[in-house]
Amino acid sequence: MHYLEFEKPLAEIEGKANELRALAVANEEMDVKQEATALDKKATDLLKDLYKDLTPWRKCQVARHPDRPHCKDYIETLFTEYTPLAGDRNFADDHAVMGGLARFEDQPVVVLGQEKGFDTKSRIERNFGMARPEGYRKAIRLMEMADKFNLPVVTLVDTPGAYPGKGAEERGQSEAIARATEKCLQIGVPLISVIIGEGGSGGAVAFATANRLAMLEHSVYSVISPEGCASILWKDAEKMREAAEALRLTAQDLKKLNVIDRIITEPLGGAQRDREATIASVGRAIAAMLAELDGKDRKTLVQDRRKKFLSMGSKGLSA
Repeated sequence: MHYLEFEKPLAEIEGKANELRALAVANEEMDVKQEATALDKKATDLLKDLYKDLTPWRKCQVARHPDRPHCKDYIETLFTEYTPLAGDRNFADDHAVMGGLARFEDQPVVVLGQEKGFDTKSRIERNFGMARPEGYRKAIRLMEMADKFNLPVVTLVDTPGAYPGKGAEERGQSEAIARATEKCLQIGVPLISVIIGEGGSGGAVAFATANRLAMLEHSVYSVISPEGCASILWKDAEKMREAAEALRLTAQDLKKLNVIDRIITEPLGGAQRDREATIASVGRAIAAMLAELDGKDRKTLVQDRRKKFLSMGSKGLSA
């Protein structure tokens, strides 16, 4: 297991418990059950203490944890008959963006999301979840198709932000993000979004301008990364802890500000400690949000979405 910096004391205790069990396997005469159980209890107590009141910066670290379930994991587990659709019909296929036709609980939908990859090869192929213009144009194409065939859209957001490279800027990165956001506001079908890790800047907004927006408990959603914010405000990226506090990027802060609609609880220690339970919780949240929108006509869905974003931030500003 990959341990975060603040989890190092936990790594030591769990490592000792694992060593004891390994010794017992090698020597059947050894009885380490009592000692291992005591270490397990100590580790559980420490885990509860560490995650009882995470700072915004620690939540950023958990949201970026490499072992958290990614978009591909959710699609493979929650959706059936997934048929990926590729390319923007203009330039290329962006592998940072996954999308296609699928069924969710036997209901036809279009599912979209950013995929970061899980090892060095796949992370490079997926560009670490940072989409280029063609990725956003692919998303626009799929949302237009969903609108035409009256299919709900489910988006899974997990990106540090849109790719800021020279080629992306030359091909109209900002225009593609703006048009994807515009398309989210225009389609007359239910649009459900879940932030499963990082919701970074306009790269996330282009997928998350939805009728219903949920966040996993330890995910983050902000206009800029804490490191980027610190570099701009204090000319020092090492002030990312202060920046994370100021950005109000946690699910709990954003629920108070009326930016998101619900928080999805994660297992103790974060999504990475029980991937199956986390994916199941997200599935239940998606089903509940789709049920809330069931039966609403196209005009109502568009008006509600527009009203939601025009009034955003009006509640909880003094919190």
